[in-house]
Amino acid sequence: CADDPMTGTSTGGGSTGGATSAGSGSGATPTEAGGTSGPASASGEMSEGTGDSTGTGGPAQDLVPVGHTRELRGVWVASVGNINFPSAQGLGVTALQDELRATLDAVAAAGLNAVFLQVRPECDALYASPIEPWSRYLTGTQGGDPGFDPLSFAVAEAHLRGLELHAWFNPYRAKASAASAAAADHISKKYPEYAYEYGDFLWMDPGAQVVQDQLVDVIADVVTRYDVDGVHFDDYFYPYPDGTDFPDDGTYAEYQAGGGQLGLGDWRRDNVNRMVQRVGETIAGLRPSVRWGISPFGIYRPGTPPGIEGLDQYAEIYSDPLKWMQEGWLDYLAPQLYWTSD
Repeated sequence: CADDPMTGTSTGGGSTGGATSAGSGSGATPTEAGGTSGPASASGEMSEGTGDSTGTGGPAQDLVPVGHTRELRGVWVASVGNINFPSAQGLGVTALQDELRATLDAVAAAGLNAVFLQVRPECDALYASPIEPWSRYLTGTQGGDPGFDPLSFAVAEAHLRGLELHAWFNPYRAKASAASAAAADHISKKYPEYAYEYGDFLWMDPGAQVVQDQLVDVIADVVTRYDVDGVHFDDYFYPYPDGTDFPDDGTYAEYQAGGGQLGLGDWRRDNVNRMVQRVGETIAGLRPSVRWGISPFGIYRPGTPPGIEGLDQYAEIYSDPLKWMQEGWLDYLAPQLYWTSD
């Protein structure tokens, strides 16, 4: 993935990605890193084309309507593990602001036009949230106030440079390291019965309604209080399998006890699908101009198209981006295409 590794194809207007890059993706395992995709004209505007092959030597090209006239050329800025921003924990306000300015200057100089800033790497916040604690990647201690609001600052500075600022959230990862300390108001402390150690991670249960409710509340808060241009998820839904079962037996049993008829895999996919739909409806109801997109794993299913091999995201992490696109629940997909073309 991008915060681990991520990438971009758009259902509504061209998409790219990456300082870590949004618009690239991983066909193997994820990591918070990047790439870009999508052809750009020298001016940065989408080429309208004519469908006329005169002078090209190739067949006429069909035009495809898109939702936005300007091509999206973005870059991921990952906070998890201090990959991109902040570069280290415990920096002062001036150093943190200088890092953000330098990153945005580099993005603008490279001819890109959007930044995907990771603002919720561990069910925490790189902004002044009334719901979740400050990220430990800022000060070294979850809940520690960095002395300013990085998201507010980044939005203002990005817009000064003519850049879009998209807020990038991880929906279910509670800790990138299960051994790290959580603040008293962290979701894993509020709902410990739905916080599971899985490998090195602590993961919130996608089947728990309170987990989905808090996620939606967090996104609604950001969309309402910050002038962000988009909301973005990467490829993490259910965790990538490590050979052990994800321990959601209790939640699934509750679902069955309530009359639920879906098998385990379909139930898990439905949990994610309902979340994706609800996030989209929430954003549209608050600020329809905010673009909502996801950068899923680069392979939909092995054999689709023929000859493709690799992890089956539909069956392993319960991600069904084809359905999200077909149902119109989001504005774009930016699949992570992290493999060589030879």
